[in-house]
Amino acid sequence: MASLVEIDSLDITVIVDNELDVMSPPPPNTVQSTGLMGNIALESPHALHDRGDASKELRMSSICCSAHGLSVMITATKGDTKHTVLFDTGPEEAVWERNANRLRADISTIELIQLSHWHRDHSGGMLRAIRMIREAQRANGRSGHDLVVDLHDSRPDYRGFTIGSETVSLEADPTFEEIEDAGARIEKSTTPHTVLDDMFLISGEIPRVTEYETGLKHAVRFDKATGTWDKDEAIRDERLLACNVKGKIEGGRP
Repeated sequence: MASLVEIDSLDITVIVDNELDVMSPPPPNTVQSTGLMGNIALESPHALHDRGDASKELRMSSICCSAHGLSVMITATKGDTKHTVLFDTGPEEAVWERNANRLRADISTIELIQLSHWHRDHSGGMLRAIRMIREAQRANGRSGHDLVVDLHDSRPDYRGFTIGSETVSLEADPTFEEIEDAGARIEKSTTPHTVLDDMFLISGEIPRVTEYETGLKHAVRFDKATGTWDKDEAIRDERLLACNVKGKIEGGRP
């Protein structure tokens, strides 16, 4: 496996998250943050000419909506080279499309989508995200570029959870065929590997080594072949995404 190269900077655009707070700034001397209420207001495209000194109108339709799930657009920069990964795609298509549009994110730069693990709150927006990225690539003269979706090959038929004696099923994740039909090229991997000029590392199975990492309690997985729901708390297909940002690792440890 190639080594993870040191990058100069990392820009993260949160498209979907469980919580939304556009009022509270991050702690000082941690990260540089945009997208707070003031940024949204000053970047408003809605100019005013009839309300005295007011020059812009802030519309609530400009603010993203939170949803149960995750989708993060991550751009790594080293010198003049930039690469962008979309990490997960949120729980459903409408929220991904709405937030990506409200953020006015340049999704045409996305070269690879990594699914952290097969769960609908992370994969539900994938097919619409792929189509929107491909449309943006065509509109920006990048239609010849590949869009890779990096997946663990162990896709469950269904995942769910138990509540007492009841079993509740989630919706199915997109199939490999649906992902390809939407316009992406699939790469399957269960082992650690670097991507995009070695700027990103996608892990293999994440070992559960601390008391905190006990997995997802009451999680189950359906096997169509046997017609049974099996215990699935370890979520063994879960994979992390890592970068080596200049100046952020000391003594070989983060």
